[in-house]
Amino acid sequence: MAAVTVLTSACAVAPGMRMETSRVQDLPGASGASSVADEHGESVASEKADATAGTPDIAITEVDAALISQLARSRKQQQLELSQLLSEAPQAYTIGPGDVLQIVVWDHPEFAAALGSTQTQSSSRPGDPLAGFVVDQNGTLTFPYAGTLHVAGLRTEEIRQRLSDALARYFVKPQVTVRMASYRAHQVYVDGEVRSPGALAFNDVPMTLYEAVGRAGGFSDAADQSDLVLVRGEQTHRVNLTQMLAQGLSPSRLYLKPGDLLRVVSRDENDAYVMGEVNRPVSAIARRTGRMTLADALSQAGSVNASTADAAQMFVIRGSLTGTPQVFHLDGHSPVAMLLAKDFELQPKDVVYVDGSGLVRFNRVLSLLMPLISTGLTAGVIAK
Repeated sequence: MAAVTVLTSACAVAPGMRMETSRVQDLPGASGASSVADEHGESVASEKADATAGTPDIAITEVDAALISQLARSRKQQQLELSQLLSEAPQAYTIGPGDVLQIVVWDHPEFAAALGSTQTQSSSRPGDPLAGFVVDQNGTLTFPYAGTLHVAGLRTEEIRQRLSDALARYFVKPQVTVRMASYRAHQVYVDGEVRSPGALAFNDVPMTLYEAVGRAGGFSDAADQSDLVLVRGEQTHRVNLTQMLAQGLSPSRLYLKPGDLLRVVSRDENDAYVMGEVNRPVSAIARRTGRMTLADALSQAGSVNASTADAAQMFVIRGSLTGTPQVFHLDGHSPVAMLLAKDFELQPKDVVYVDGSGLVRFNRVLSLLMPLISTGLTAGVIAK
């Protein structure tokens, strides 16, 4: 009986995965602690996730209406700043290596021979340039009588002026026309969940983000419209089209620049993990708009297990992508808490964990101990 008493005392150390929390006081120099003030203005202890050898102490943030409002304002501010950054006025198209120019000197038909033979749509391959003067890889253009001119970085009217000045040494007031025959120097790249990914030629009409997606065939069924990655130079921006539309910001005002890479992320990459005392642990996938709330994730997991779950202990663990771990706690005992769960938006790779009730952990301990107790009693009977 003494042995049985010692074994059953192990019920306090219940097996299985659960969130260990403890009460902490916000003292000077305390790490990871957080506190709130009571009605008298005195500091009140709050909860934190207990540290282990591999994890730090992390303050637990209670999910309430004020927190949801604060997170929503933060998301709106981020997208507003990004919209202002990408909405700067586009620059005029400048000539670059590979561009093809059509140059006409009026009243001098002899220059037409230098233009090259005219290609027909049936005879030319898609990658062949149209007939004209090609800007070489050094950014230079060779034209009869004018010689070799460096034209990279210039606009067509600037090239026309330089050609007119060069030809004026041989002709009286030459009338020169310069226009684009083929845009080949500048491109943007669209990758990911679009129907026709690839490179898109940049022309003299400013290309918007919406136009780039449209020219790439539009979003595929697996596209996450809330997560578009725009790589520009050494900087990476994440564009949330769903959030922008909700704020009344037009994505058609976001202009791309030559060399930009736009990648549409798949919804499968932005899943969230639901585990613990739920009916079906699952990797939850967001909607096509990219929005997924805590209620959405729990619904995909078949809701919490009414027999084993402790509705007061629902946690959201965040920080795998940002490097700043956060833990949020929602007390789901009240039906009003589901209103908060409906508005609490999850981020990619969040972990939703529903803890088990104390009685469930107690039963699990007994299920582990009963075979040992039965074995001990059987051994005692045989010994007698």
